[in-house]
Amino acid sequence: MDIFEHQYRQLSEREAPLAARMRPRTLDEFFGQEAIIGPGRLLRRAIQADQLSSIIFYGPPGTGKTTLAQIIANTTQAHFVAMNAVLAGIKDIREAVETAKARRGQHGQRTILFVDEVHRFNKAQQDALLPWVENGTLTLIGATTENPYFEVNKALVSRSRLFQLKSLTPDDLKQVLAQAIADPVRGYGSYSIEIAETAIAHWTNIANGDARTLLNALELAVETTPPDAAGSIQIDLAVAEASIQKRAVLYDKEGDAHFDTISAFIKSVRGSDPDAALYWLARMIYAGEDPKFIFRRMVILASEDVGLADPQAVVIVNACAQAFDRVGLPEGQYPLAQATLYLATAPKSNRVLGYFDALAAVEKEGSAEVPNPLKDDSRDRDSFGHGKGYAYPHAYKEHWVAQQYLPTSLQGKAFYQPSDQGYEGQIRDRIARQREAQIASFSEELGFAAEILSHSPKEPAQERWLQRTVSQAGQYLAQVREGIFLRSSLQRHHLVLDLNASSGLLTWEALRQVPEGGVYARVPTAAAAEQLQSQAEALPPLNRPQILQGELNHLQDVLHQQAPDVQFDWILGRNALSDADNKIAIAEQLKQILAAQGRVVFAERLPKNSQRLYEWLSSTQTGKLYDRWQSAEELIYDLEDGDALLNWSIEDWLQPFQDAGFRVKTESETIYQDVYITPRLLERWFSEGMLPCSYGDHLRKRLSKKEVQAVYSLMSEHLLHRTLPWRSAIFYITAGLV
Repeated sequence: MDIFEHQYRQLSEREAPLAARMRPRTLDEFFGQEAIIGPGRLLRRAIQADQLSSIIFYGPPGTGKTTLAQIIANTTQAHFVAMNAVLAGIKDIREAVETAKARRGQHGQRTILFVDEVHRFNKAQQDALLPWVENGTLTLIGATTENPYFEVNKALVSRSRLFQLKSLTPDDLKQVLAQAIADPVRGYGSYSIEIAETAIAHWTNIANGDARTLLNALELAVETTPPDAAGSIQIDLAVAEASIQKRAVLYDKEGDAHFDTISAFIKSVRGSDPDAALYWLARMIYAGEDPKFIFRRMVILASEDVGLADPQAVVIVNACAQAFDRVGLPEGQYPLAQATLYLATAPKSNRVLGYFDALAAVEKEGSAEVPNPLKDDSRDRDSFGHGKGYAYPHAYKEHWVAQQYLPTSLQGKAFYQPSDQGYEGQIRDRIARQREAQIASFSEELGFAAEILSHSPKEPAQERWLQRTVSQAGQYLAQVREGIFLRSSLQRHHLVLDLNASSGLLTWEALRQVPEGGVYARVPTAAAAEQLQSQAEALPPLNRPQILQGELNHLQDVLHQQAPDVQFDWILGRNALSDADNKIAIAEQLKQILAAQGRVVFAERLPKNSQRLYEWLSSTQTGKLYDRWQSAEELIYDLEDGDALLNWSIEDWLQPFQDAGFRVKTESETIYQDVYITPRLLERWFSEGMLPCSYGDHLRKRLSKKEVQAVYSLMSEHLLHRTLPWRSAIFYITAGLV
């Protein structure tokens, strides 16, 4: 260094801004960042021991990244090279490498390369640096305001320790201020300065954790404020406000602050906080954010976080965006604020995210085949049967019919779960009613399965859930439920007992109809009670059904233990009576727990009037076996020799209710549905040795094993993978006390 260069440096130091002059030279002069350089911390020990490995400092401006690098330069025995990534290039990196090699070879001295704004290096420049950091030729100290995990070469990051510097606290800033005022050489220690507490508070608030901003404000205030008669510089709040006219909003459209602020805005809107939403919106506009970017994010939010809870949200946001395009700033701030407030105060639902569950299913399942009824029937209907079996929804009541819409591999999968918010709460009830009819068959044996004596599989939940759609059980159960509630006239304050609530089919609809009353749900087993309880947990505690566990034959004892003195306005049930041993005793128990004006409504399967499996085949297909098969199946429902669970008639329940003092009305109904014959279903029908007896077990009582096997083979040959009509006979009992 010659005399002219030395003189230049001295002059530069004297004329440098206060923030540069006051830059700490040792760790003892450094304020803040106690979490990384406090006593005993790793970084402090490494600096003091001069054993640094490659590191990257990451944090907002004014937090001390460059200062720490200079402190290291002042204390290390290594050769220190500094460069700014904005100005430097590959040539500079190569020169630093050659210098490092020379010093290592000649003096055994390490070289530390400090790169300020290291994220400004492009990929080629970072790649040029990587091998020399990797082999130890250079020890890297990088400084960046951006998240290094996104902006710095992953290989460089993996070979460096990362230290995140936080914005300085108000106490840290006060210490920086006090040091600058007291230092007679670099600061204003030779001046007589008095600063009001309000001025200090204003500076530390406005500086927003940036020591450089604070020192710049102090410098401007001192240099522009003349001393008073006593020679003292008085800095009050007015001077402080003039020296730092507005908050230094940290906002880089390409950096972390940009993404953090828009994230805060989105989360505030999502959280329905209009005040916070307006604040973050104002902060973005104040910092110069592009309003079109904000509108794009609000359009996304209108679908992602509001969705069908308020279908108008996306319409309003789009309209505000168009209004902004028409008027521009500053007037465009009105539609910006309007869209923000609309979204922040709108009911919220994120159930549109069900689409991404569907997308994941597509990725997992691949290209599952379109079900035959859904295929285009304009070309291949005659040749391949495309479109055959499709049920046109508009031809059905309420323009809805349960049928197979998903590929077979995804049957039972629910991607969309409506919330209870806003408009979505209205469609939720409709969808819930449809799905509850389907979920009922997920929770219990299907109506037709019980009628044809199918035992529960080893994995009943999975099998029933699959079967509920391919068998059209949802439509069947919905129709039965509708029949029960059409025959009842529940009022909002009524008490209702669901006599057989294992499936929840009636329970949830009753809860909707008696919001000021109550619903009790009787289930036979602990497993059924646990399942119903798990479904009820989605409801507020006061809105949940009261679950009663116990056998129907001991109903009064169950109520006495779990709900004493309760009298019900309505007792409802589906397939609740068919397996009762003592019909008269059941009717008497119901009479005791029914209110004076109360009524009972039951829907019961009538198996003996329902579908027979042999009807699906003809004698030409089965030969001589047909007559024996027909006779064996009919005997299952025989009054004297049949199964007691299946051979009863309407009269078997009519008389016990009349004898108990009820005025009784009965009605019968035939319901037709489709059933899809799967290999698993046939296996269930013909399983052996299960309780209750399967269809195959009953046939074995009257046919030889060889004949039963022949029936199974014939059904497999002619019925497998076909959709067939199923006839169910239902009768309704409506009864009230005389």
